[in-house]
Amino acid sequence: MRADRLVAALLLMQARGRVTAAELAEELEVSVATARRDLEALSTAGIPVYPQAGRGGGWSLLGGARTDLSGLTAHEAQALFLLAGPAAPAAPEVRSALRKLLRALPQTFRADAEAAAGAVVVDPTRWGEPEKERPALVRVLQDAVVRRRKVRLAYEGRSGGGSRGGNGGAAEGRSGSVSSDGPGSGSRERAERVVEPWGLVAKDDVWYLLAGTERGRRTFRVDRIAGAEVTELEFERPDDFALAREWEEVVAEMERRRSTVSATVLISARFLPVLRDHFGRHFEVVGDEPDGRVRVRVAAPMPLTIAEQLAGWGARVEVVEPEEVRAELARIGAELVEHNRPRDDAGG
Repeated sequence: MRADRLVAALLLMQARGRVTAAELAEELEVSVATARRDLEALSTAGIPVYPQAGRGGGWSLLGGARTDLSGLTAHEAQALFLLAGPAAPAAPEVRSALRKLLRALPQTFRADAEAAAGAVVVDPTRWGEPEKERPALVRVLQDAVVRRRKVRLAYEGRSGGGSRGGNGGAAEGRSGSVSSDGPGSGSRERAERVVEPWGLVAKDDVWYLLAGTERGRRTFRVDRIAGAEVTELEFERPDDFALAREWEEVVAEMERRRSTVSATVLISARFLPVLRDHFGRHFEVVGDEPDGRVRVRVAAPMPLTIAEQLAGWGARVEVVEPEEVRAELARIGAELVEHNRPRDDAGG
């Protein structure tokens, strides 16, 4: 597109100070005549570009004028490059975009922007794990989100249907055939339907698609999407839609579901950080006890879930209430005793 070439020509002049039509033609992969017409078009448009004839001549911005095409302030430029810099090594498109944006920045901004881009490296791979790759479906869905095209999904969720907020195991809809993921995996319901992809979210290495359906907003785990076909059917996102706000609602609803049962626990203060790490936001310090222990409240979807997370603590924790959690702990303890008794020495 000619508009792209005109912007690129202006950025090149800002970066080099002066360019010839031949240099611009080589950079933009066009003919010298086309490059010359582009330069003349910039001048006609009122941009202070002028030619200088003779040896060592070329086209320059009048008086070294500079045009900040980005409109960013110095602090905004630093913040952007600090954020985008860590992602650049893994994404060629990001590196290309950063190079173009860097050319558009005033010279006084560039040094700090370049320093910000190289100030942080984010390595999402845990020790001992192979390098992680973005799921192929994410790029397909991302394109559909940007182009506003409906997608036909084949989705494998938990039997029983999905919810408005969605969750880690939400299935969308009740139609479709019931299929099995394999022995011991349990039955999953496969639903096929056309949805409006509104946005994608990555949370703790899991990708989610927020989409519009005839039942309203739904959330799909990308790793449970068995197939996705981008159609040519266009759609418009709701005018008041904001992905960050919608995702906050999804998270809030999911966290409420994950904290339907609470238990009061007594534990030594020195173990509080570890227990807090186990329960995350479902952990609350209630107060101190006379014997030096701390009273805390923890929560989970079921009494069994709480008991399973506390069973390994042994006598370091005491569950005050409810009785359902205490009963589950006692049952787990009895099972451990029964199945892990010391064996008699067969040798006598």
